[in-house]
Amino acid sequence: MSSQIVLVTGGSRGIGAATSLLAAERGYAVGVNYRRDADAAASIVQRITAAGGRAIALQADVSDEADVVAMFDRLDHTLGPVTALVNNAGILEMQMRVDAMDADRINRILATNVTGTLLCCREAVRRMSTRHGGRGGAIVNVSSVAAKTGSPGEYVDYAASKGAMDTLTVGLAQEVAQEGIRVNAVRPGFIYTGMHADGGEPGRVERVKAFVPMRRGGLPDEVAEAILWLLSSRAAYSTGTFIDVAGGR
Repeated sequence: MSSQIVLVTGGSRGIGAATSLLAAERGYAVGVNYRRDADAAASIVQRITAAGGRAIALQADVSDEADVVAMFDRLDHTLGPVTALVNNAGILEMQMRVDAMDADRINRILATNVTGTLLCCREAVRRMSTRHGGRGGAIVNVSSVAAKTGSPGEYVDYAASKGAMDTLTVGLAQEVAQEGIRVNAVRPGFIYTGMHADGGEPGRVERVKAFVPMRRGGLPDEVAEAILWLLSSRAAYSTGTFIDVAGGR
């Protein structure tokens, strides 16, 4: 039975799915969180178990506190207490200028991308921290290069939420550094995932790749590799730091 148990929020598609599969290959038991698409999560779980790994699908909306608590409790009672957390769940909405946004849209973005990440970090720390009787662990937050660029004319609200995630990464890393927990982040750039369709432009990466020094979009697997390195003992002296997986942007 694996002693390393990772929870991947938004683990059923895109970067989250790639991370769930790679984590299983590296010997982790995997909690695959999803919000709506049960079939996609079940498919990832099936691929892991077919290869001899251990995984379960965990339905939860990370913006809902009761859902988050129930998700971690279910993981405790099935695979065991979490030793690694990947905060990958995130949303964006249609491309729009700030002067066209309403409060409901802004609050939806912040509820998932900021509040959801904080809630998952809270539950993970309660289980991992030596202060709470835990054995330590690692957290990786999936931010975005948008935190640095601001995404003008498209997703300033999303970019702002990722800026908050960066600040959380630095602050929490220092808060729990003496409690056996490392907290780091990856900042993907233009990655080929279905998320761009949520913003109304499925082919966005093809349009913008000319602005990337490497002149191409990234693959979810390339981001997953950085996440798994930060979770691993090879990154034992890294906390409060960032890896940009963005082709030079």
